[in-house]
Amino acid sequence: MRVQFVLRCTECNNENYIMTKNKKTHPGRMEVKKFCPKCNKQTMHREKK
Repeated sequence: MRVQFVLRCTECNNENYIMTKNKKTHPGRMEVKKFCPKCNKQTMHREKK
């Protein structure tokens, strides 16, 4: 029951990463601190819906 989703930077709204998650263990939106090449720093990335 794994689902693919896109992570979007919260500062510049650039879509940078494609990840998978298990819907049973993580039912809500995922937030991860990742590197954004456009901002050139680590920022929070939130799951796009």
